[in-house]
Order: sequence, then C-alpha cells, then structure tokens
Amino acid sequence: MSHPLHILDVFAREPYTGNQLAVVTDAGDLTDERMQAVAAEMDYSETTFVTGPPDEGAWPVRIFTPTAEIPFAGHPTLGTAAVVRDHLADGQPETVTLDLDVGEIPVSVDATDGRERFWMRQRPPAFGDRLDHDALAEVLGLPADALDSAWPVQVVSTGLPTIVVPLGDRDALAAIDLDRAAYDRVTGGRDAKNVLAFCPDPREADNDLAARVFAPFYDVPEDPATGSSNGCLAAYLARYEYFGGPSVAARVEQGHEMGRPSLLHLDADATGDPVDVEVGGGVVPVVRGALL
Repeated sequence: MSHPLHILDVFAREPYTGNQLAVVTDAGDLTDERMQAVAAEMDYSETTFVTGPPDEGAWPVRIFTPTAEIPFAGHPTLGTAAVVRDHLADGQPETVTLDLDVGEIPVSVDATDGRERFWMRQRPPAFGDRLDHDALAEVLGLPADALDSAWPVQVVSTGLPTIVVPLGDRDALAAIDLDRAAYDRVTGGRDAKNVLAFCPDPREADNDLAARVFAPFYDVPEDPATGSSNGCLAAYLARYEYFGGPSVAARVEQGHEMGRPSLLHLDADATGDPVDVEVGGGVVPVVRGALL
C-alpha cells in the first residue's frame, strides 16, 4: 500500500520557517510500532498519520513525537488539516474536521492579505494547579525576579497540558537555560510536560508577545511553534485579562532563538463559560513524496 508523505512548515510565512511537520496519509495499515519508528526517523517534534477516510465527516488522525504518541498538538492539527484539504477532501472545503484522541477538532481557513490562515478551535480549557514562581525560575535557569510575579504560573490544558510562565522581558526569555533536573522535579508527578514562557516584549512591532516552549519529556528540547501550548496561553490571557479585558486577539512570535521564526494568532474570549479559544497560522508545503 502506498503511503504518501508531506512535509510542511506550520505557523510559517515562508518556507524553512515555522514548525516542521511530516504527514503520512493512507496510513491505516501501519502498526503502532511502524508509526513510532517513522516519527523517530523524521525526528520532528511531531509526525501525523491519517489512518482512514472520514468517519461521519471527521478524518481519523494519530500524532506521534519521536518517542511517544500524544492526544493533541497544535501545529500537527493545522498542518494535517491543510494536507487533507488540498490532497484528500473533495473541493477544498472551508472547514476540515480531524478526529484526534482528544475528540473532534474543526479547522477552518480564511485569507488575509492574500495569505491563507488555518484556524483550529481548541477544546474548552481546564485550569489546573498554580505553581511556585521560584520553582519555575529554577526550571528555566533564571533568577527569581525574572518572572513577573503580578501573574500566576499555572497549568492550563486545551488537550495537552502546559505550564504557563510569565516573564518580565525578552532579556529573560533569551536567557533561559533549562535545568533538566528541576524540570523533572516539577513535571514528574504531573500530566503537564510542556513549559511555555512568554513576555510582552516581542521583536516585531506588529506582534504582541514573544514565547518559547520546552518539552524535553517528549524528546523536544525546544519547539519552534506550539499551537497547543499557545491555546493554553490564549485561555490564560483571557481569564486573567492580561490585556485589560476578557477578549484576546494577539500575535505571538516563537522560534527565533532556534532560527525558525514563527507567528501564531490567538483568539480567546472569557466572557462566557467555558473560555472560547482559537489558534491560527500559515501552512507552507515544502516536500511531497512517499514512504519506501
């Protein structure tokens, strides 16, 4: 059976930026072990597998890091939806729904300034434990006063739990030197393995925040663009009215420290319950081929 392979850059504005993703289609006959081996071979933060035709309108998809299967991730959702829309679905629909382990996730497409942008509505956020600022400073290898104590450090999940850490400025963001032993102590008894640090000090004037994401548990020392964790950030920003109100429309830059500049668009609204969260960005195809 043929297994087409697509490589894309997600949350990108041009090739060779954003977050790399491999998507394998017609993958229903692959074993779990083969999928994990392919993901390890690709060695991107995630590789996805479209395992069959849509079931009641939703395309079944599995997501693997180089070391484990995970229930949800942001840039794999957007990139896989782009492949489904352009190569599998009939007529390039405006919305593609993926059936992931966390449930069905719809992805819609709009165009701004001639650029297509893919948007995913994430699961309603769950707000978990608040953590000690000093403990997260140690995880990030920063002095305690590098964190912004006006805002909480908190576990938030829209499908994949993330520890959201507010920093004071970009100097602190750039100075992060993750301490693996401290990271293991904080995350060892928690489902939250991703750590997102952010600050209100972006490089580009059009952007609102700069962020970095670390997930060494998944063999991803740092991620250049993380849709799931930024969905958690969007929920956090809305709930705590970081921008002065419960609605968020923000541009977040990520990946600059890795030489993979990325741009994520966040929309969130905490006026109702639950908080409504969407994350969007561009998808750029880079390679098309097949598994041998």
